[in-house]
Amino acid sequence: MSVDVNLIFNGNAREAVEFYAEVFGIEKNHFMTFGEFPPHPDYPLPEEAKNLVMLSRLNIDGSNVRFSDVYPGSPFIAGNNISLSLVNADMDRIKAAFDKLKVGGTVVMELQETFWSKLYGGLIDKFGITWQFSYEDGSMNM
Repeated sequence: MSVDVNLIFNGNAREAVEFYAEVFGIEKNHFMTFGEFPPHPDYPLPEEAKNLVMLSRLNIDGSNVRFSDVYPGSPFIAGNNISLSLVNADMDRIKAAFDKLKVGGTVVMELQETFWSKLYGGLIDKFGITWQFSYEDGSMNM
């Protein structure tokens, strides 16, 4: 069982998936577009929306993250209410992901030791997604 995180974008989901796939070393991406589904007579799809991403998924360190563009005509609300956490026992992997994700983004807290983690930090990436990074080696009982 897993809990998937859903991220909605305003027409740039494909770019986001490709970016995150590169950051985390994931090779193959599949994109289902709105145009691949049979038309619904009550909800006509504008021609310019046919190539927008309806669904794409990446497995990042064992967690599924689903991506889609907002359905045409629906309001887009930036994902400031979504936070993804990369929890890992490999400090080098945490540092590498942090360094790549901060490009074009805003560092909220540089990676550093805290009372709950030997390495912790946070940033908002170039797509407005908030990320937290935490080193955990399994020795803490939470």
